[in-house]
Amino acid sequence: MICLIFRENIIIMKKLITLLTLCFFLFIGSTAFKKDKEDLKSNFVNGDAQVASINKLSFGPEGILFIGDSKNATIYAIDTKDNQKKEKSDNINISDFDTKVASSLGTTTKNVKITDMAVNPVSKNVYISVNITDGTPVLLRLKGETLEHVSLKDISYSKTELSDAVAADAKDKRGRALRIWAISDLKYYKGKLMVSGLSNKEFSSTFRSIDFPFNKKQEAASLEIYHAAHARYETYAPIKAFDFVSIENKDYLLASYTCTPLVLFSLEELKGGKHLKGRTIAELGAGNSPIDIINYTKNGEQHYFMANSNRPVMRIAYKDIVNFKESMTNPVTEFAKAEGVAYDNLPFVNVLQLDNLDAENALFLRRTRDGDLVLHSRAKQWM
Repeated sequence: MICLIFRENIIIMKKLITLLTLCFFLFIGSTAFKKDKEDLKSNFVNGDAQVASINKLSFGPEGILFIGDSKNATIYAIDTKDNQKKEKSDNINISDFDTKVASSLGTTTKNVKITDMAVNPVSKNVYISVNITDGTPVLLRLKGETLEHVSLKDISYSKTELSDAVAADAKDKRGRALRIWAISDLKYYKGKLMVSGLSNKEFSSTFRSIDFPFNKKQEAASLEIYHAAHARYETYAPIKAFDFVSIENKDYLLASYTCTPLVLFSLEELKGGKHLKGRTIAELGAGNSPIDIINYTKNGEQHYFMANSNRPVMRIAYKDIVNFKESMTNPVTEFAKAEGVAYDNLPFVNVLQLDNLDAENALFLRRTRDGDLVLHSRAKQWM
């Protein structure tokens, strides 16, 4: 009888120990998860971010908005506190959008320039950046058809200054200021902020991988491409728009430049101090500049949309990128001729900004043929 009681006590003790062990690891796991989430904003401070210009916007996790400020050669991470999760956005169709922007700032359309647009993937709220002619940068958030001002003077933020940014007084051969291209595009990807732009180095076209939360660590590589429309290798032009593509379990930068080469770079090789030659996979036409690239999945197949300054929105199939094994190294001598990876022209012209609105819809800011600036959403299945 005593042995039986002893044996039962041992069994109970073992179950208790197992339960306590499980609770301990669940507690540690939940604490680590909570810490990871908190760590994204661990070095944020409250106050005036002193943003001097807004050239680019891009969202990361938890409603964190990244602002690219070329004038300061600095990137800011802003806690928008806009974390109310929403799976699907409302339909958007707003005409006279530039007039509404100007009116919200108490001025006229000639005094404002819309510089970028980004959709918060958590709340589906739309953010618009504007530079006023006196140089003042403004951040606006769309609520229904109303634009509300997002203060940059009293916010929670962190920042990082770009190392070796192109000089503030640097000019190209035509005398045009280059500092605006210190930050030409940026996107958050797998825990890092990826940034294209110009540096002050001999090979000035640069791509940076920046740890986030910011810790002053920046990996930078100089880039070289073969530009078929120019019939030469180039190292001085910045990437104007980029996205990412996975090919055979490896991540690549899908980069587009003015005039309009499309180039692949291996992300694992984009490390500090390296000089890399990209693989040009398409020449999409001279006399044009890319504006935005987004990706989406339709009927189980991935595609990319690219908005352009002088061409319609292009649709490029992921499978066509993967299947193109060549590297273009021969000139394209006919002006505006496209060669390489195939694409479709979509019936959307004069698109000034483009972003994913939600899983099923894209958001366009475009100028109609009668001059109206329209902000509208469209189902991706019809694109």
